[in-house]
Amino acid sequence: MNALELIESFAEFKEFKNIDRETMMNILQDVFRSMLKKKYGTDDHIDVIINPDKGDVEIWINREIVPDGEVEDLNTEIALSKAVQIEPDFEVGEEVAEEVKLGDFGRRNVLSLRQNLISRILELEKDHIYKKYKERIGDIITGEVYQVWKREILVLDDEGNELILPKQEQIPSDYFKKGEQVRAVVARVDLRNNSPVIVLSRTATEFLERLFELEVPEVFDGLITVKKIVREPGERAKVAVESYDDRIDPVGACVGMKGARIHGIVRELKNENIDVINFTNNDKLFIQRALSPAKITSIELDEENGRADVYLKTDQVSLAIGKGGHNIKLAGRLTGYEIDVYREGAEDIEDVDLEEFSDEIEAWVIAQLKAIGLDSAKSVLELDMSELIRRTDLEEETVEDIMRILKAEFEE
Repeated sequence: MNALELIESFAEFKEFKNIDRETMMNILQDVFRSMLKKKYGTDDHIDVIINPDKGDVEIWINREIVPDGEVEDLNTEIALSKAVQIEPDFEVGEEVAEEVKLGDFGRRNVLSLRQNLISRILELEKDHIYKKYKERIGDIITGEVYQVWKREILVLDDEGNELILPKQEQIPSDYFKKGEQVRAVVARVDLRNNSPVIVLSRTATEFLERLFELEVPEVFDGLITVKKIVREPGERAKVAVESYDDRIDPVGACVGMKGARIHGIVRELKNENIDVINFTNNDKLFIQRALSPAKITSIELDEENGRADVYLKTDQVSLAIGKGGHNIKLAGRLTGYEIDVYREGAEDIEDVDLEEFSDEIEAWVIAQLKAIGLDSAKSVLELDMSELIRRTDLEEETVEDIMRILKAEFEE
């Protein structure tokens, strides 16, 4: 491989990796000088001239002229008799510059030099990618699905960089095929074996926040502030918003005319239910709004222990709890209170049919309880947890939830 072929191969590599000319020149200089140091012990007396555009590499060795018979180091000194063969006017004490061809270093050294160049440029590229995406954590990016695996998908950005979207960072109903476009937020940048691994997420709250910035100009401009977001990805989300301008209705602006703005976000999140709520420092009012669409009768706060007892009419309890308990869980996370829901007049109820709890307990669980002859709340509560687990084969965590829900029915 001659100098022209070597430099041409790296000119192409440079264009592909978007490395600037100055950086490329510095890398070439460093690698060539490293090779020269190994061969000559020092590079102080050597000039390396590189012109990547033309494919020129010139290596000049400068040696001092000494009297014949006094040469101690052939790498740095040359006898007068040899110097005058190059130029008759040379004298002792002057310097002679001789060009050394790349081929003179041998094929092995040239190949080693090429490998060092590749290694240096790849390291530079890894560092560039790491810094670029480290600065973009929390930003939305759009990429193309390149490969779909069981536990993750491989996404390529506009520059062909590889990004990872793990299964746990996908919305449960997400389904991607090769070649599709996918939007996600940069969750983190890891280093594995000195290589950057960019991890994306569609379940992070930042993803929903960035979507609001894209769809709602007032959020992007800072006229509306997103105070807090809580999510059960693919199921439900609650977003507390606030405006410092009294002329702007933050909820109305986020939802848009006939829901035009929020619909775009909902589609992106695979029909995730999004509740947009007016933020307030009044805890009772905030809890009331957070439990929407349920209508609250009264709220008792225990600020010291972070608990809230919420009283509702019987027909409002299922709305407050929501499907799968998502509404009350998210309301608790949004407000920072542990919320307990109570039916008004629950103390007057002697017993309750299990079907009345279908808003809190899944149908298949109720079916299992009925299969062993348990039709009412009290009939379940009369059994020990261990007995229930043995007879129904339900998991301990599920039985604990059932007992908690049923006990709440009879608490004053």
